Amino acid sequence: MSGFSIINPGMLSLLQDGGRYGQHRIGLTTGGPLDRFAMSWANRLVHNASDITAVEASFGGLKLESHINTLVAVTGGDQPLSINGAKKAAWRSHRVEAGDIIELGFARQFCRSYLAVHGGFQVEPDFGSTATVVREGIGGLSGRKLDSRDQLPARGTTERQCLQLNDPNRTPYQTEVTVRVLPGYQVQHFPRLEQRRFFSGIYSVTERADRMGYRLEGPAIACDIKGILSEGICMGAIQIPADGQPIVLLQDRQTIGGYPKIGSALSLDTGRLAQLMPGATVRFEPVTPHAADNLFHMAHSMHQRMTLDPVND
Repeated sequence: MSGFSIINPGMLSLLQDGGRYGQHRIGLTTGGPLDRFAMSWANRLVHNASDITAVEASFGGLKLESHINTLVAVTGGDQPLSINGAKKAAWRSHRVEAGDIIELGFARQFCRSYLAVHGGFQVEPDFGSTATVVREGIGGLSGRKLDSRDQLPARGTTERQCLQLNDPNRTPYQTEVTVRVLPGYQVQHFPRLEQRRFFSGIYSVTERADRMGYRLEGPAIACDIKGILSEGICMGAIQIPADGQPIVLLQDRQTIGGYPKIGSALSLDTGRLAQLMPGATVRFEPVTPHAADNLFHMAHSMHQRMTLDPVND
C-alpha cells in the first residue's frame, strides 16, 4: 500500500491514535495525543473518527511527500503549513496529489501540531493501539519516532469534500494557562498554608517538560509525608517530589509512582498545558468533583455539536 514518505522527520514526530487502555496491569502506559482535542479535529476535518492514527509533530520541521491523492489537515499549535512551498491554512483540510510536498515549519509559541490523512495512517497496533510510546518501544513504527525515509501507508481518496473549522470554535491557546485541579485524597497531607501557596502561586514551564510530564518551577510546596508506597497514577496527576516543585503527569507517564499527589489536572486542560514552551506561565485552580463532571460533559457535548463548514478546494 502506498501513502507518504518522510523526507525530514522534524524534532519529534510520532504516530498516535486515541491511546492504549486496559494495559496498566502489565506496566504499559496510555500514550496517545498530548492535545486530544486538536487531534480529534484534525481527524474530523478529513472525515475520520476522532481517534484514527495521525502524526503528532512536536516543535516542527516535519516534511513528507505524498504518493497518493487524498485529503490532509493540520491542527494544534502554530507550526506553519505549506504544500509545495505555498502557505496553507491550518484547521481545514486540503487536497493533495501524488508528488506533493507537505511541510510543517517550526513552532513559535505552541509546540504540538497534528497531521491527519483521510482513512488514517495504516499501521499495525500493539496491545490494541498504534500509539507510540518510545520509552516502552511499542506502537507506531517499531515503537520509535519517525525517521527519514520511513514510509507511512495510507489509502487515499478523491471523493471527499474539504472542510474547515471556523475561528470561534478552535482551542484558545494562550501562553498563560490556568489548570483546574481536582484535589486528591492525599491533599490532607498538605497543610492549609501549602495548599494556598499552590493554588495562588505562579509557575513556569521548565526545560524538563515532555510527553511523560511537565515539570514546573515556582513556589515550593511542602508535604507532611516524604514518600508513599508506589501506587497507580492517573492522567493529570500532580506529583510533589522532595524539592516541592510540581510535576503534571501526561500521556507517557509511568503507571505507578511514590511521590505524594496534591490532586489531578482536568483532562480538559492538559492539552493546553502540553502546548506550552519552556518559560510559559501556569496557575492552578481547585474544582469540586461535581463541577469537574459538569465541565467535562459540557465540553464533550459542545465538541460533538460543533459543525465543520465545506470549503472550495
